[in-house]
Amino acid sequence: MRVEPDDALCQNIYLVVEQIPMGKVSTYGDIAEIVGDGCDGRMVGYALGMLKAQASRVPWQRVINREGGVSTRGLEQRHLLESEGVSFDERERVPLSRFRWAGPSPEWAAAHGCQILPPRPEDDAEQLRMF
Repeated sequence: MRVEPDDALCQNIYLVVEQIPMGKVSTYGDIAEIVGDGCDGRMVGYALGMLKAQASRVPWQRVINREGGVSTRGLEQRHLLESEGVSFDERERVPLSRFRWAGPSPEWAAAHGCQILPPRPEDDAEQLRMF
């Protein structure tokens, strides 16, 4: 059963996505975890898919799937990310160990009723590929 986010939840999702800095990406699941309150990755995807006039202020292109892949059709998202300095590897994925946003500061999260992301260990597989 498809559960779409209500307007208030969409606004919370957009507020969090607006915090992702240029040149960084986040995953649908990370955004859901930051928003909390029962939000999940699919709801983040639905909310971003519903963007219309707000598209200019919400950097939707910075939200990708958990494997580092672009989930939208066409090349627009990839081109927007590349224009911000985000690169893709030979598998057409963003190296998350290099470009993944760590999430909002604890102060920002507390002020906006959001969660912080737990610290993540470095992606060992990505590091090994460098040597």
